[in-house]
Amino acid sequence: MNIVIERIETATPELAAFLLAHHRDMDGTAPPESQHALPLTGLLAPGVRLFAVVEDGHPIATGALATIDEQHEELKSMRTDPAQRGRGLATAMLSFLQADAAARGIRRISLETGSQDFFLPARALYARAGFVECAPFGGYLPDPHSTFMTLSLEGTGGEPRGERAR
Repeated sequence: MNIVIERIETATPELAAFLLAHHRDMDGTAPPESQHALPLTGLLAPGVRLFAVVEDGHPIATGALATIDEQHEELKSMRTDPAQRGRGLATAMLSFLQADAAARGIRRISLETGSQDFFLPARALYARAGFVECAPFGGYLPDPHSTFMTLSLEGTGGEPRGERAR
């Protein structure tokens, strides 16, 4: 399967709908103050690199990297359309984001995800990729609804493998 991952720099109605569904999927998993998904405007802000797999004009997977400091970025908005799960899109997106960060000299990627069972598949994906649990980072505070994970990119580098960015 050839998965093409594209850099997204402008909003489209399809992307807005995809991300709205992402936020709806997480409704009820934590109180509002413990929900940290960025809105579309936040994902298109300076310091954030948003990527998507697009099929027939519709995004079916997304992922983003947000700057924490010059060598540390946060993984944001990883989502695969539920109808497209099982195709390897999340694994491909995560590998792409890691390679993208490493190629730009980023030394660490960290993330916040939910601690509820709903997020168990995401936490398992991140653990398979080498992420380990860590203390809150950036502006996060300890929160029983959050799991914080991090991955060192020391010793990696090069271009994203198997996918292309535009």
